[in-house]
Amino acid sequence: MLSFLKLIRIDNLLLIAFAQLCIKYGLLAPFEVATTLDFFGIVLLIIATILLVAGTNIMQYIQASNFRHKHDTPIIFSEKKAYNLFIITNVLSVAVGFYLSYSINSPKFAALFIIISGILYMYETYLKEIVVVKNLLIASLTALVLIAVGIFDIAPAITSENQPTQKVFFMILVDYAILCFALIIIRELVKDCINSDQDYNRGLQTIPIVLGTARTASLIAILTLIPIGMVVYYCYTYLFHNTIAVILVLAFIIAPLLVISIKAWGSNSQKDFKTLSLLLKGVLYTTATSLLLYQFILA
Repeated sequence: MLSFLKLIRIDNLLLIAFAQLCIKYGLLAPFEVATTLDFFGIVLLIIATILLVAGTNIMQYIQASNFRHKHDTPIIFSEKKAYNLFIITNVLSVAVGFYLSYSINSPKFAALFIIISGILYMYETYLKEIVVVKNLLIASLTALVLIAVGIFDIAPAITSENQPTQKVFFMILVDYAILCFALIIIRELVKDCINSDQDYNRGLQTIPIVLGTARTASLIAILTLIPIGMVVYYCYTYLFHNTIAVILVLAFIIAPLLVISIKAWGSNSQKDFKTLSLLLKGVLYTTATSLLLYQFILA
């Protein structure tokens, strides 16, 4: 069981479930936003999305297992078993997505899971050798996890009377999705730096292999300025009147990102990059938790 939980990266899946619950019960429920999903519905959405992400994590393991087989090193799951798990998680995700879509009388939404599942299969079959595709795929999938709550919970409940309110809260989710996309891109670059030796031996083309670890570290430092700028702009535009909110954002999101940017310049070892990865995960959890504060900030 522990091996399986490690395979699907249970810590990342818990972060996804936590973020979606924060959206539902920390952002939408306190403001009595018109929604479609009850508790069972949001649980189904969480299951469908984490199954997709679990499939992505298994897909990455399959790539790594090819390297292990060639070098006769121990593996947790055989490549065949891992591939079967990849198929199962994707099929289950699509099935749950279909049921959820029909339960809210929006069958066309099921196409979202089919398209994503198809993209994952195409990546594993044809696209994994292309530089940057993996990073963009994982970041896009994470962003969609947040927007999915808006698609399944907010969009079907839109009427002519509540459209302005629904749009405001949907756009909040879009803003968070864009921020998380930027953070995940950076974290994936950090993880590529951590795994650069293994990826090189597996014949994969990642940014650290193409540019070198030192240049990638500099790129990470520069890219981190993007989410910092986004958060600063968001604070200035929407939260400037709330001193407590600004202080919290400065202390728990902007300050850690500044530390990450500064530390990245001098990072050149696995220990350095593992520290950056841990800090980024902390920022992601803090970002999700900030959704719980809107009920106090906008009250």
